[in-house]
Amino acid sequence: MESNDAIAALAALAQPTRLETFRLLVRHEPEGIAAGELARMLDVPQNTMSAHLATLARAGLVSHERQSRSIIYRADLDGFRALTLFMIKDCCGGRSELCAPLVAELTPCCAPKAMC
Repeated sequence: MESNDAIAALAALAQPTRLETFRLLVRHEPEGIAAGELARMLDVPQNTMSAHLATLARAGLVSHERQSRSIIYRADLDGFRALTLFMIKDCCGGRSELCAPLVAELTPCCAPKAMC
């Protein structure tokens, strides 16, 4: 990921409705949520939600597909992974022991269900 792409993604998430939208989509992976349902869930007008979703899509954080008359949105976890890796790529100047608490904190929430 390039710096400009990271800046665009972080800027997209730096707005309360877009941040909550992205977090909601992550919680509903892999099925996704229809655009109209997202607007209802977050109590946002549909045209406003469309603008927020377009911003998130341009930033590489959400994807969408048409299913019949609905557009289903999903968190683009590959895009989010790229952003996260960009942010911690040179974690603590290469001193992995300093990053250990970060990795330990992420592991329980992201562990495969078979490990639980």
